[in-house]
Order: sequence, then structure tokens, then C-alpha cells
Amino acid sequence: MSNNVERAGLAVDERLANFLESQVLTPLGRDAGQFWDGFAALLAEYAPRNAALLAKREDLQSQIDAWHDARKGQPHDANAYKAFLEEIGYLVPEPTDFTIGTRNVDAEIATMAGPQLVVPILNARFLLNAANARWGSLYDAFYGTDALDAPAAKPGGYDKARGDAVIARGREFLDQAIPLAQGSWTDITDVSQGIAIADADQYIGETENGRLFINNGLHIEVVFDGDHPVGRGDKIHIADINIEAALTTIADCEDSVAAVDAEDKLLAYTNWLGVIRGDLEESFEKGGRTLTRALNGDKPYKDVQGNAQSLPGRSLLFVRNVGHLMTNPAIRLPDGSEIPEGIMDAIFTSAISTIDVEGRAKYGNSRAGSIYIVKPKMHGPQECAFTNDLFDAVEDLLGLQRHTIKVGVMDEERRTSANLGACIHAVRDRIVFINTGFLDRTGDEIHTSMRAGPMMRKGAMKGAEWLTAYEARNVGIGLKHGLSGKAQIGKGMWAAPDLMGQMMAEKIGHLRAGANTAWVPSPTAATLHALHYHQESVFELQQGLEDIPSVDKLLTIPLAEGTNWSEDELRDELDNNCQGLLGYVVRWVDAGVGCSKVPDINDVGLMEDRATLRISSQHLANWLYHGVVSEDQIMDSLMRMAAKVDAQNAGDTSYVPLIGNEDAPAFQAAKDLIFNGVQQPSGYTEPLLHEWRLRKKAG
Repeated sequence: MSNNVERAGLAVDERLANFLESQVLTPLGRDAGQFWDGFAALLAEYAPRNAALLAKREDLQSQIDAWHDARKGQPHDANAYKAFLEEIGYLVPEPTDFTIGTRNVDAEIATMAGPQLVVPILNARFLLNAANARWGSLYDAFYGTDALDAPAAKPGGYDKARGDAVIARGREFLDQAIPLAQGSWTDITDVSQGIAIADADQYIGETENGRLFINNGLHIEVVFDGDHPVGRGDKIHIADINIEAALTTIADCEDSVAAVDAEDKLLAYTNWLGVIRGDLEESFEKGGRTLTRALNGDKPYKDVQGNAQSLPGRSLLFVRNVGHLMTNPAIRLPDGSEIPEGIMDAIFTSAISTIDVEGRAKYGNSRAGSIYIVKPKMHGPQECAFTNDLFDAVEDLLGLQRHTIKVGVMDEERRTSANLGACIHAVRDRIVFINTGFLDRTGDEIHTSMRAGPMMRKGAMKGAEWLTAYEARNVGIGLKHGLSGKAQIGKGMWAAPDLMGQMMAEKIGHLRAGANTAWVPSPTAATLHALHYHQESVFELQQGLEDIPSVDKLLTIPLAEGTNWSEDELRDELDNNCQGLLGYVVRWVDAGVGCSKVPDINDVGLMEDRATLRISSQHLANWLYHGVVSEDQIMDSLMRMAAKVDAQNAGDTSYVPLIGNEDAPAFQAAKDLIFNGVQQPSGYTEPLLHEWRLRKKAG
């Protein structure tokens, strides 16, 4: 265990203090004493404000609970409910017309449309893979996934039949994205005299082994190599098609990680420093060899005039800080209380990013001189305004120009959705991102209206009126206030990394809904999803999306009024929730893994993070609260699903079984999340997960 050291009245973990001073402040030429004095002064102002906002959340929730309790047994009165929410300040007046004023935004965010990755910042290898996912091999993506409608590759080396199908699909893509002046790419037999494309402006130059094109703002490299095993057998020696894929990546300090103390936060900040500075490396064993992964350089090429140019070789990086709720023992305030973790993240990640802003990085992240922070789990415009003020203060602490720090507002809490225009207005000069997400947003939907009655089944929730309104309002309100061409409007994660064929059939819907970015679970998925952005021009689609559903539809509570489920239906719902909850908790609490591919109840691998847990635990807590199911029924499901989760993890030698260890942290955390779910702030899982993970780490 590390000792604490005193800095300006703060008790700071010694490792964390040394890291910041030696690896961040000294290279930046900042005086450590002045920095810590400023840090302490900032905390003296903002920690109490943070606490007051959390108290406001609880006060509003208490009033909403009391409103529902007083009307128990009566039909829901939507008009009276809306008037009540306005009276207590849950709903605020719409701001007068405005357009966001954000400046100095990189093209990847403002004027380009493409996939976005979210990666746990604690895993250096995954972080490097995501940062390097700016370019992806289309041939590899089709060869190794079910996105190609052809027989799977036979084991035992390269399957030529599968390869031929991949090549044919690649030609089909080229015909669609870069059509020729005449005929098809399939018909070309000689490229020595050039390639006559229909729109000459799509050709932008040559790389060492290829030719570069552009379509809908995204670059395509057709690689010619007669010595390559694939190129050798191709009649014009096309060895691969590399496409611009993950334009942006969110390095995540929040839902996809299990970070509970100074040790964990130090790893997060160290990895962020490595990718910002450009020297992060990770070695690992694969196939009996030691491989070392590092960041890719830029892609050099010669333009049509023969001038040397380059394209970015890496994804533009955001960093997702934690929300306002949690504290962390890594730093303690003068009264001995833990620092608000969101404030700590804002200062540390911004200080590290200043290395990039001041031009001290190997490659550079933002060419526009900005720092991009995604801020999750904010409830309403007051909390957005707090973040805006906090970022002002961090800029002053670090000597940065105003609005250097940009913000992404995650529209995943009900009070934010209902007041989205006012939330955007609160950060109007630094906002670069809004998005939607089913899991967290549904978890808050359930918790906010916990006492209104039993909720519909989780699967049915996806067709609920509030959810349809939520998705459409997010886009419509974003467009109304000028985000198109200045910021990202995003949609949520495709959770099944092995079901790429299904993703290719469905995820284009996110573009057609007006999203100029959407989350994908892997670099391969980013490569495939990029094809959708060649198929559709999002910015053209956005021009026709002006409808904003009323807030009345958004406030429709997803109650299962008049529904009488059968015993089989109840059992299915319990088992689905309990299995997902246990499958995730064993990794978070026991292994400290915040995001991984977890088998669902049907043994389909899904990328799960903490938001999964929030919706499952809140749904179970709601049904238990209203007597739809009993505690005994939930315990029966937990025990049966514990056995299933144990079987699903039987091949993991480090796995600690749930059965036989019911008193251990993992199973106890699962029980707490359900049976104490009603009492959890906003239905969040973090307080209980942190408590049980700290117990696990303490042995």
C-alpha cells in the first residue's frame, strides 16, 4: 500500500502525486506548488457545489416518490404529472432559440461521419487497438466474420473459396463507393494507365502501394501488391482494401472499467498519458511469440499534384470522465472526506491532455488544439452548468484558453432528456457531442418512476413510447441548436461482436435516424460499420429530420398496466435479468474487469458494461417492490443462474465459482444490487460495486 503525502492541505496518494508532478507538471513547465494550491482552491469551491447537486437529485426523487405514493391505486394522470414536474423544477422552461458556438473542433467530430469506439482505459492493449482502428482491412473484416454471406472459412490455413467471396464483396463495395466512368471494378484487367472513375474528384493520390480515394468524407485505400498472397492471385493485384473506420474513440474512465482506488486511477491516468504522449506500448504473448503493440504513425501519400501529404493514422481520442456521484480515496480533502472523482478526473485528464495542446506529443491528438471530455450521468441543466463552470476553472488552473476543454453530454438520464435544449444551452460554447443509450436511460426511467407501478418487461421496453420519443428528440433537438457540422450526434452500442451480419443489416438505422456517429464493440466492427457511412450521407439525411416529439410522449411511464404474466413469463424475465447480472458481477468484483464479452442466457457473447447491471437490477427491484415477484423467487433464480454462470466460466482457471461461495463478495454484491436497488441513488450500481470490489481487493 502506498502512503499519502500532503499537498496544499490535501492528502494525496504518494504514487499519484509523484506521477502528476514528475510526468505531467514538470514536462509542462508548471510549478507543482502553485498547481496544488490552485487544485485545493478549486476543490474548496466545487466539492460543496457537487454535493449540493447530488442532494438536489435526492430531493426531487423523494418528491416524485411521494407523488406516486399519494396516487396509489388511481389511473396515471399525465397532465397532472407534467404540471407537478414543472412545479418542483424537474422540468424547466425551454431556452429561447440559440445555436451552439463551439469553435476549434476537429473534422472527425464536426464535419466527418463514421464509427466510434469506446474502450476501457485500464487495458493498454485494447486502448492501443482502438486508437489504431482509424484504418481497417476490409478483406480481414469480411473474411473473419459473418458479415459476408458465404460459407465460413475452412480450418487449416487460407481458404481460397472464402477468399474469392471476400474479393468479390470488395469489388462490390468499390463499385458502390467509387463507381467507374464505365463498367465495374470486376471488369478491370489493367491499372497501369490509371483507373477512370466517374467522379475524378474522388481520387486524391497515391500511397506507397496503393491509391487513395474519398467518398462521403471517408478515405479508401486500394492496395496493389503482386507479391502479396492475395494480390498475387488477383488479376489486377489488389491485395486489400483499407478503409477509414473509427474516426473517434472514447478512452473510458467510467462504465467500462472497475476503478475504485488510487492504484486503479493511477493506471487509468498512466495509460491516458501514454496515448496522449504517443509512447504507450504493450507486449503480450500470441502464438508462442512476444508481440509489442504501439501507436500507428500517420499514412503518407502524394496528392494528385505530386506533393507529399499525410492522413491521420489514429483515431481522434475523447476521454470519458466519471459522473458527479462517486468519490475516490486517492485524494482526501482537508476534512478527511474523499475527493469527488469527477473533479479529480477533470483535472488529471486535462493536465495530461495539455501536453497535446502545447505540442509536446509525439503524434498529436487534436489538430484543432482542443481537449475532448465526455461527461456521463448528468441530471439536467444545473449539472451541465456545473460541468461548464468546472471546466472553466480547470482551464484557469492549467493556463488554457477558454473553451479549450470541449464536452460531450451523454443524454442518458431522464431529467437530461426532458430538458435537453436547456442542457445544451448550459454548455453551448464547448459542446461537441450528444448521444443516446438504451441501458442507462432505461435504468433511470425505471428508478425515477419506481413507485408508479410495475414496469413492462425489459424486452418490451424497446418498443415503448417514451423510448421512441427519446431517440427522436435527441436528434431533433441537437439539429435545432446547430450541432450538425459542429458536433457529433451519436447512437448507442451494438453489443454483439460476433453477430456482424445482423449488425450490417440493422445498424444503418442509426444513420437514417440522423446520427453521424454510433458505437461499435471492436475495430473489426468499426471497419464494417464504416460501410454504412459510404452507403448514406448522414449530413444530407439530417436535413430532413426536423420533427421533435413532444415532451409529453417522453414522460409516458412504461407501466405494465393490466398485464398478468404467466409463471413461465415471470421465470423467463427473472432468469434473463439474474443471469446477466451475475455474469457481469463476477468479472467486475472478482477480476476487476469492467467491460468484456459476457455470455447471455442463450450463450450469445455480448459486450457488457455497468449500464447492463443498472437496468437489470432496477427492473428486478421494481418487480419486487410491487409484489410481482417475491424475494424467494428471485433467490431461486439467482441460485439457478449462478450455476449457469459457473458453467459458462468453467474454462477460466482464475474464476471463483458462485455456487459454494454465496457469502463471497460477488454473490453478495448481486443480492445487494437487487434487494437494495430501490435505495440506490438514481438506481446506480457504482456505490455497491465499489464497496464489494474494495472488500475483494482487501482480501
